[in-house]
Amino acid sequence: MKTEQILILNSGSTSLKYKLFDFNLKEIKTGFIEDIGKGKIKNHSKALEKVLSEMKNRENIKYVGHRVVHGGNKFYNPTIINKKTLKEISKFNHFAPLHNPANLEGIKASMNLIKNAKNVAVFDTAFYKDLPEHAYLYAIPKEFYKKYDIRRYGFHGTSHKYVIQKAAKILKKPVNKLNLISCHLGGGASITAIKNGRAIDTSMGFTPMEGVPMETRSGDIDPGIVLEFLKNKKIKLNNSIKNRIDAVDHLLNKQSGLSGLAGKKANNIYEISHTAARGNKEMMNILKLYAYRIKKYIGAYKAIIGNVDAIIFTGTVGYRSKRIRKLIVSDFEDIKNIKKLAIKTDEELMIAKEITKLFKI
Repeated sequence: MKTEQILILNSGSTSLKYKLFDFNLKEIKTGFIEDIGKGKIKNHSKALEKVLSEMKNRENIKYVGHRVVHGGNKFYNPTIINKKTLKEISKFNHFAPLHNPANLEGIKASMNLIKNAKNVAVFDTAFYKDLPEHAYLYAIPKEFYKKYDIRRYGFHGTSHKYVIQKAAKILKKPVNKLNLISCHLGGGASITAIKNGRAIDTSMGFTPMEGVPMETRSGDIDPGIVLEFLKNKKIKLNNSIKNRIDAVDHLLNKQSGLSGLAGKKANNIYEISHTAARGNKEMMNILKLYAYRIKKYIGAYKAIIGNVDAIIFTGTVGYRSKRIRKLIVSDFEDIKNIKKLAIKTDEELMIAKEITKLFKI
């Protein structure tokens, strides 16, 4: 009987989600550590130490898989990590400053603490490697793409890939024959158009900030607003951040979105939803705005796909919230005859699957 194991780490800026699998992809253990850097657990290394202390026979861990958000224009396949690849991946940290540095902290902790295991990075952006040029180019001088890799990359690829495979089983149709619109709705949110099993467009772009409004991110915004924030010194930003560029970054990434609209009346999408359910019109209007922007993407993607087999809702909001799903699909005549699937995503299992393929387990 094989005892080898695969540990999957999903490292956030202040969190560490993990799952442990055997080589048959049976889940052995799962857990979540939060508030890293804020309490007793000072960093990701200490968090992983805590995780490992609760595991028996940790010497059986042969592979550690890591979710990495941004692979830039270089990393499209699951990649075995060494010092050289770690340095290469770090070059894309500024593309996803809320995610990649934390992802790399998890990798470094694993390399230090699980000496005999091979570490593998699986990239969110990899799912979008075949996006057509007309979908990934921005309408700016092409030299900025050629010289600086400024293009649309797309994110949540591991999640979208997982739910597509689940949808194929539900619909009893091969993945490469499926036309889908996949909506990953959580703290972050992305909508992806899938034709014949491949992504042909997606709402997130150069960074995970583009697209529909999210819990704290603005989503699509007129670039002129960003310029106004930078140029107009009369507009007061976060006083604790002296550099105005950093203050605008903080505003659009961490103080905007649905929580920004709610102000101090609600801290997250769940509080907004629950308050709206109790009859609060202001919170209800925020949810309507959210649903409206998602509808626009779904409608646009239906137009470019043509015949759609199903619309998938996943992520902690998309899968769990019937209220929000209803807001999105209600009075939407163009999709009334299309199947709607609520599928729970499992990025960790998807990463484990990628590792079994890579090493032919």
